[in-house]
Amino acid sequence: MADILIDILLDAVIDTLKTLPFLFGVYILIEYIEHKSSDKLVNGLRKLGPFGAIGGGILGAIPQCGFSVAAANLFSGRLISTGTLVAVFLSTSDEAIPMMMSDPTSVKSLWKFILIKTLIAIAAGIIVDAVMKLFKLTSQEEPFKEICAHCDCEHHSILRAALSHTINITIFIFAVNLILGCAIEFAGEDNLKAFMMTDSALQPLVTALVGFIPNCAASIVITQLYIDGIISFGSAIAGLCTGAGVGLVVLFKTNKHIKQNLAIMGILYVTAILSGTIINLVM
Repeated sequence: MADILIDILLDAVIDTLKTLPFLFGVYILIEYIEHKSSDKLVNGLRKLGPFGAIGGGILGAIPQCGFSVAAANLFSGRLISTGTLVAVFLSTSDEAIPMMMSDPTSVKSLWKFILIKTLIAIAAGIIVDAVMKLFKLTSQEEPFKEICAHCDCEHHSILRAALSHTINITIFIFAVNLILGCAIEFAGEDNLKAFMMTDSALQPLVTALVGFIPNCAASIVITQLYIDGIISFGSAIAGLCTGAGVGLVVLFKTNKHIKQNLAIMGILYVTAILSGTIINLVM
């Protein structure tokens, strides 16, 4: 038993250490973008008006830690539309992009992943805004000017922020690798695949629910399961479409209309399931 645990631990350490240099390099780039361009991106999103869903889908794909949070605040202040918020949440992938970039086996499908998620986000956002306009459901509340800033990264240097992100995500990756290693060893890979409904048409329903976990751990788990071949590409898309990080938490905190928040969650879930199921059928 001790030898098995040591082997699992060593495998988790080795697999995690392999990602370190790639993760750090990616986060250096992300933090540079966030420090130099974050305010411009958010202000640009506010000014897009009827094209907000398109801008939200594209900008949400940029791997920034606070963009879904910023979008939630902007929506709560009635500065962006419901469709724009939905587009940002759907295109946000939290830690998935850095993880895929750090894995040589999955980096080749990264462009396809980003493109598909962005197109899903834009299409869903446009449809939501069109329906809202058709049934005159657009809010008439006045926007507020003070938008809370929940991401403190901009107050630190690029190097320090990138190092902090790398350490935090590396710990999560190690924990996930360790847990998956134990699950495969003791529960059996077949049982784990059965639990995640591998090869089942219903798998996107499960991964989309996992994506709602308001933490980067959700995107890490989903991405790692995809890399390990336990969930399909479509199911990974489904899980990451609902994985808006802490954006949903901030939405419930800042937006007083609970039914509206639940409706947005419902839109995200239905879109994620439909998208994942269709992708699994055609790919």
